[in-house]
Amino acid sequence: MTLIDRSFKERIIIVGVIFPSSKEGEVEESLDELALLVDTAGAEVVGRVIQRRSEPDSATFVGKGKAEELHLLSESLDVDTVVFDDELTPAQQRNLEKILGRTAIDRTAVILDIFAQNASTLEGKTQVELALLTYRLPRLRGRGKSLSQQVGRIGTRGPGETKLEEDRRRLLARIAKLKSDLGELSSTRKLQRKARVKSRVALVSLVGYTNSGKSTLLNALTNADVFVANKLFATLDPRTRRLDLPGGEPILCSDTVGFVKKLPHQLVEAFRSTLEVVSESDLLCHVVDSASSDIEGHIQAVRSVLEEIGAGGVHEILVFNKIDRLTESDLADLKRKYADAVFISALERVGLDGLLEEIAAHLRAMARVVDLIIPYDRGDVLAALHREGEVIFQRESEGGFRVKARLDGSSLGMFSEFQAAP
Repeated sequence: MTLIDRSFKERIIIVGVIFPSSKEGEVEESLDELALLVDTAGAEVVGRVIQRRSEPDSATFVGKGKAEELHLLSESLDVDTVVFDDELTPAQQRNLEKILGRTAIDRTAVILDIFAQNASTLEGKTQVELALLTYRLPRLRGRGKSLSQQVGRIGTRGPGETKLEEDRRRLLARIAKLKSDLGELSSTRKLQRKARVKSRVALVSLVGYTNSGKSTLLNALTNADVFVANKLFATLDPRTRRLDLPGGEPILCSDTVGFVKKLPHQLVEAFRSTLEVVSESDLLCHVVDSASSDIEGHIQAVRSVLEEIGAGGVHEILVFNKIDRLTESDLADLKRKYADAVFISALERVGLDGLLEEIAAHLRAMARVVDLIIPYDRGDVLAALHREGEVIFQRESEGGFRVKARLDGSSLGMFSEFQAAP
């Protein structure tokens, strides 16, 4: 189920609009990214059009005159589809297709199409289908009464149910079924998370803009052999692997779907259960492509999605990847601007030890150091303390063992009765 026909290589024109609130350079960069998305979807960009407008046209987004120009350009370039960088309403899409004489879609449709290609697991396929159907529902088209179901029994004469109404009913039923299936899969995922929490193993998630190198980093850190490709959205389904930090403590490291500017809301909603792994992480490694021409834009786009899925408050380490592509001067400038970040090359395995040490330091800093007095006859409590936290020092004292230990929030309550008086 896709939105771009791959029985042949579609020829596509991409269209961007500069509004007073946007800058020409930003629109150009967004169109560059849209061209990469179209290429990833399997089509070919043969033309690019940029227009200035004070506001979107309610009927055609770009205005009737510009739509007519696009029609003539599409005819001369033998174009199959026109892709708009901004989201189109169903009415705008219909009006444009009438004028253009060919398919008109938006960036959202292209991203949904790529996700439909790359989904491999049952959960991933279900999530993508739900997003696609949610996108398609308001765009259903029918021919009204000419497609009505006519029956001749008393009380059933008249137009009956139009083909459009029938399609809408079936689509709503399928959406309800997919949501139910995802609910069951989400319940299974919650049971898995409970088991992880009970095991006291910290979870570190790799997040970042699409194609920033998260999967390459996971492979470099854990020898995970996760699929890697130099294209957008190569990874949809999360991959979690065990990783030992320099001090020997084990953690779980999870690779997640990459984010992008103007990420369709349908996808965020459909993938919410998958993205819960991010919001429930102990720490995020925000991986950034240091060779990108819009580093700050990518960082803000990722943080915007993190806020939307409830992960805005999770502790974050900025990790600048692909430093092997930078000159020494550019790398020095980047280090000055982002002094607290970590700089690595996952492909060349440069800086990985420093990253692991930084992860360990952050996890330790997030835990609280407490003073405890454990009675001599409570060896079970002492054993649990060594198991649940990090014992900094231990000595014999009056009344029991005096212990200073580092515990995370969920473990503090287990030992509250043994806390020493301040």
